[in-house]
Amino acid sequence: MTHHIPHAVRTALPMALALLALGSAPAQPAPRETVPGNWLYVTVAQGDVARSREVRGTLLLCGPPQGHRHAVRACEELRDADGDIARIPPKNVYCPMVHAPVTASARGQWDGRTVAYTKTFSNACLMGANTGAVFALSEPGVGRHAAKEAQGPRARPALGRPPTRAYGPA
Repeated sequence: MTHHIPHAVRTALPMALALLALGSAPAQPAPRETVPGNWLYVTVAQGDVARSREVRGTLLLCGPPQGHRHAVRACEELRDADGDIARIPPKNVYCPMVHAPVTASARGQWDGRTVAYTKTFSNACLMGANTGAVFALSEPGVGRHAAKEAQGPRARPALGRPPTRAYGPA
C-alpha cells in the first residue's frame, strides 16, 4: 500500500502545478447577466429582514410590465415617480393601529440608475399606502391589516401623522 502513495503524489503534483499556473493568469470578470429595461427585485419580509422567516419576493419588469401580479399599476406608479419608490404619492386610506412590522426592499435598475430601497413599516397597510402597488405581492384587501378607503371628515392619511385638525363635530 505504501508504494501507491508516491504514485498518487507524482500524479497529483503536475495537476496542482497546472492549476496554480492557470490561477496566476489575470482574472477575467464573469459576464453579468443583465435584465433589459427597467426592473426591480422586490421583497416583503414579516418583521425585521435579518430575523424574518417569511420573505416573499418577485422580479418586477417594466418594459413591458410583467412578472408581478400588479405589474402594470406598479410600473405606472414607478414611471410617475421616476423610479424613486419614496416619491410615490401616499394613498389616503384607513389603516389599523396594529403593530405587525413588514420590511419592503427593492433593488434593480431604473433608466440606467441603480435603485436600492429598504424601509420597515408598522404594518402591511401602511406599506401599501406609501408604496402603492410596487410591493403588492398578495391580493388587495386580503389579510388582517388590509386598507380601507378613507372617506369623510374623520379620514386620516396612512402616514402615521396626526390629522391636520382635531376630531369632533364639524
